[in-house]
This record gives sequence, structure tokens and C-alpha cells, in this order.
Amino acid sequence: MISSILLAAQATVPPTPAWNPTVGIIISISSLIMVLLSTRIEKPLVGPKFPILPISIPTFVAAMAFGHIIGVGIVLGLTNIGRL
Repeated sequence: MISSILLAAQATVPPTPAWNPTVGIIISISSLIMVLLSTRIEKPLVGPKFPILPISIPTFVAAMAFGHIIGVGIVLGLTNIGRL
């Protein structure tokens, strides 16, 4: 049985967008920006070094994860205002 609180909240949740190339581009660009900004942190070279970029592997993974979080927020925000 579904709780009545979940049923009440269901009406206020906006629909999530289906994946399309625009969504992919937004998330990719936000992840790239976060990787570029990660070179500005205090200690970007702690841990195993990344062979191509001037950051470490843990910093790269963290920047990509944060970029995905920011990108999903942008996509949901644009969907909520009807622009996507």
C-alpha cells in the first residue's frame, strides 16, 4: 500500500525529461567546466596523478561527479520552467 503522503507529493513533482542530445550536451559542458575549475583547488595533486591533466585521479572523479550533479540541476530547472 502506498502512503498517503507519497500520493500527496506525487502531484507536485514536475515530470522528468527524457534523455536527448540537449540533455547530454548540458551535462557534458557542466562536467567539463567543473574539471577545469578543479585545477583551482588548494591541493589538486593529492593521490595518483592523472596522466593527461594537471590533476589527480580522485580530483578528476570528484569534479566529474559534481559536474553531473550541477548538470542534472540545470536540466531539471530548465524543464521546470518549460525551456527544455
